[in-house]
Amino acid sequence: MSSSRMALVAAFGLAMGFTPAQAADLGGNCCADLEERVAELEATTARKGNRKVSLTVSGWVNEQVMMWDDGTERNAYVGTNSLEQSRFRFQGEAQIAPGYSAGYTLEIGVAGHPSNKWDQNSPSSSGDNALTVRKSNWWLKSKDYGKVTVGLEGSALYHVLDDADGVNTRNFSDAQAAAVYQGTFGLRHNGASIGLTWSNILQGIDNGTVGQDGRRNLVRYDSPTIAGFTLTASWGEDDDWGMALTYSNTWGDFKVLGKAGYGEVSDENIGCSTKTGPTDCQLFGAAGTVMHVPTGLFVYGGYAQNKDNRSGVVEDTSSMYFIQGGIEQKWIPLGKTTVFGEYRHDDGGSKNGVNISNAGLGNGTLGSTSLNFIGAGVIQNIEPAAMDLYVMYRHADGDIANTAGVSTSLDAFDSVIAGALMRF
Repeated sequence: MSSSRMALVAAFGLAMGFTPAQAADLGGNCCADLEERVAELEATTARKGNRKVSLTVSGWVNEQVMMWDDGTERNAYVGTNSLEQSRFRFQGEAQIAPGYSAGYTLEIGVAGHPSNKWDQNSPSSSGDNALTVRKSNWWLKSKDYGKVTVGLEGSALYHVLDDADGVNTRNFSDAQAAAVYQGTFGLRHNGASIGLTWSNILQGIDNGTVGQDGRRNLVRYDSPTIAGFTLTASWGEDDDWGMALTYSNTWGDFKVLGKAGYGEVSDENIGCSTKTGPTDCQLFGAAGTVMHVPTGLFVYGGYAQNKDNRSGVVEDTSSMYFIQGGIEQKWIPLGKTTVFGEYRHDDGGSKNGVNISNAGLGNGTLGSTSLNFIGAGVIQNIEPAAMDLYVMYRHADGDIANTAGVSTSLDAFDSVIAGALMRF
């Protein structure tokens, strides 16, 4: 018997000594039964590899129902919300000396039935029931000098617009939500397919949103927070570098959160508006939230731009701006309620290899886009269950043009999305 089992048996025996009447009723098999029960508990317990490094397991499950209408077809699909997919995370930390620590993060994404792969033909895709490594890194941290991370991690411009969302719309309707929810649904002009999807015409390195970068294999530095400001810098991926500044503070009755960043990407496997190299992409994004705490009224908005510096690009600049407003208050005991409305507009540039068809004179290589996204919804936090319930309406429309400047209008795409995110 192991020492840990012997200790448990001894403790149980000591307790039995204070309850002789009950002990007599257990008969002679009490120790055997106890040892069997201890073995069962050990078999179902998450273990750490050593006693020096902590282990924390966390994550969430985020599943939704989406009812959509593209003006010609309509249907309803059920699956994983790809804006903030289901995931689980292992994190650990160990103290090296007072004020100094080391740690790790391993985060795995779970795509049961990913919404960003849905289209008019079918909700099924090759991405069903897949696991992806979202983060895998180690880090060193000093209370006075900041944190250095090495491995697969978000770049300095990763979610630079999204993480400036200071209310509970962050995981459900942030800056890139308008791009993600349309996924790979096909575009139509007067009811006919034009051979492209929403993801084909949206610009940006990260989820069809300009100004943001993704998760990369890199070295990242996060400074200590001084007077509400935190500086982040990253480099990696031959070559992908960026810097961002975050500000978070309270001004009287107002909570303020802001982020701004700039970066450059020359990695031919990432691109700016296409994934064929060579590339030379400049990214800029800035966003912020201001909330009046007593009333819960808030405004969240931002602006971003990508510039493709390759030669021969017809329209080298893509930009977007967005604004969201609403109220967040705890009107019921279960948790806070967030009511919001939003608008996003994209002016996209050229995109090599993306060709418009079935549009008459508008056929040809994509030269520019003008897209509008409108959304509104309600999010209800359920504090006792660490859960958020959400329901949203979303609308998308716009125009695209070929490199000759001939414009083609897009049929509107409307959807209602309802679901829940539950943390563990």
